[in-house]
Amino acid sequence: MTTLAHNRQDMSPVDGDSVSVDGLSLRVRTSARRKRFALTVEADATLTLHLPKGRPQAEAEEFVRAHRAWVVEKLGLRERSRPLNPAKRLAEGEVFRYLGRTYRLSVSDGGPGSARVRLVAGRLVMAQDQAADPVAGRTALVEWYCRAGRAWVANRLQPWAARMGVAEPELDVRDLGQRWGAYQPGRDESRPGRMSLGWPLFQLPMHLVDYVIAHELAHVKVAGHQADFWRLVRLALPEYEQRREELDELGRRMWMGDIS
Repeated sequence: MTTLAHNRQDMSPVDGDSVSVDGLSLRVRTSARRKRFALTVEADATLTLHLPKGRPQAEAEEFVRAHRAWVVEKLGLRERSRPLNPAKRLAEGEVFRYLGRTYRLSVSDGGPGSARVRLVAGRLVMAQDQAADPVAGRTALVEWYCRAGRAWVANRLQPWAARMGVAEPELDVRDLGQRWGAYQPGRDESRPGRMSLGWPLFQLPMHLVDYVIAHELAHVKVAGHQADFWRLVRLALPEYEQRREELDELGRRMWMGDIS
């Protein structure tokens, strides 16, 4: 038998109740202004049942059962797209990615230039004192990705801007949280906008970095993500849909800065 926080079928659920219907656990949200039942799958995969205030338990359960297949489908999609971002160790031999290639970490005992992470002979070299301090080590690695990524994009931004017929924006590479890129328009037409790229982006293959560059450059002309925005992206990058799907799949497996 299914149960709500109240056991009697003629009682109405109240805001904050929990409900279990045929193996699905849901949180109840009620509103006097709401006219219809609704279900949402939250970002953390929890389920919320929205219902008009005063509607009986039996109706709520019937609605959930009628939409169970939809809920199961959405939960499966959420699981398939769940981030799988690994944590990294600051230890000899740990693998890091840059532009789609893998490089192993080498811990150095110091010397000239040891204050910065460097790419030397196919290895990422980090000072021993940084490797011993998770905060300092993470900071040094992020700084390297920002520095290396910005230098790489500097040679590609102008050709992409020319290809898309837009003004070349200012560029920075920094921590954008879970976003790959962002575009901020200039204060007026005489000032260029600013394109920001997230440092984790530079772990991905070059063609996916190019997709994000094209995406953000399209915002120089179009602010939102309506049809005219995607038409502009398609003109510059006809295969953008495949690249977007690949970015979604590979991106959730990239290192986002967690240190174990």
